[in-house]
Amino acid sequence: MMDQPRRQYRRESEQSRRASLIAATQSLVAEGGPQAATVRAIAARAGVTPGLIRHYFRTKDDLTRAAYIALMDGMTDKGADALEGVGAMPEERLAAFVAAGLRPPVLDSAAVGLWAGYMHQVRNDPVLLQVHEAGYLRYRDALEALIAALPREADAAQLRAEAIACNALIDGLWVEGSLLPGSFAPGEIITIGLRSVGAILGVDLLAHSAMVSDTGKKLT
Repeated sequence: MMDQPRRQYRRESEQSRRASLIAATQSLVAEGGPQAATVRAIAARAGVTPGLIRHYFRTKDDLTRAAYIALMDGMTDKGADALEGVGAMPEERLAAFVAAGLRPPVLDSAAVGLWAGYMHQVRNDPVLLQVHEAGYLRYRDALEALIAALPREADAAQLRAEAIACNALIDGLWVEGSLLPGSFAPGEIITIGLRSVGAILGVDLLAHSAMVSDTGKKLT
């Protein structure tokens, strides 16, 4: 009876340690690119010995890929989390998903730095390219499913094209909003995003959004 709690604690500790190593890798890549994320630097940032990294990740490449997966999946997960706080109306759910990608913590200069730090490596690492594609498709597929739920007629080809266009629009606003937060009024990036995505789809997302501001509260 006493062994089970100890096993649970060990699993939680390992998850925490892996998360710490991933966070350390992300911060180093964001600051200086992938070349800054050496095993020694990662270990120092995470407060562990270099040898301990091998216990959790087979190679340093595995760790850097895990850090990129965490970045990509985190963006989609924040959108999914936002859906839990809204009703069943398709327009409202789509608005909540879009808005979640255009506010903190997704809207973040360090996240853009991390993403940019990986871009050159993505082109030269086939495995990392697959990771990037999987993360991109996960977000786009989630977006497409929300678009497909809108009360209008649209075939598969149209839905795919709309999801690609809306995803590209959100990406662009995410980059500029993250890097130049002082250039936009509170809630402006989200408002532009909702209005523009709505224009592509022919729906009024602003009329159904309960989360327009940067803080997730409706603007008055």
